[in-house]
Amino acid sequence: MTARLLLDTHVVVRWLCDAKRLSREQLRAIDQCERRGEPLDVSAITLLEVAILARAGELRIEGLLEEFLETLDRKPFRILPLTPAVAFEAGSLRSLKDPADRVIAATARVHGLQLVTSDERIVASSVVRTVT
Repeated sequence: MTARLLLDTHVVVRWLCDAKRLSREQLRAIDQCERRGEPLDVSAITLLEVAILARAGELRIEGLLEEFLETLDRKPFRILPLTPAVAFEAGSLRSLKDPADRVIAATARVHGLQLVTSDERIVASSVVRTVT
């Protein structure tokens, strides 16, 4: 059995809006997680990233932004908060420059999750187990 999953921001958006942009391995991992009845974990920072990118016009989502964000607060998703442990861990991930990437990777590490991502910087850093 594989570990539970944390979905990176772009993976969440792709899965909800254009799943064919995910890799075969990413789709398989998400499908297995759903079949086992496990939540698809999402870092709280993902909601902020989606809101900022959508408002800036850098991310197109169908429907209203508020509705999209509310979707992430329902099954099969589970939002994991930015806790002191996650913040402490994020501060130690110096190989990642983007603060959101640090929080997402730290969330995966603190909770013992595999990160579903296509972010080459995160994958190359090897700071977290990934599904690419």
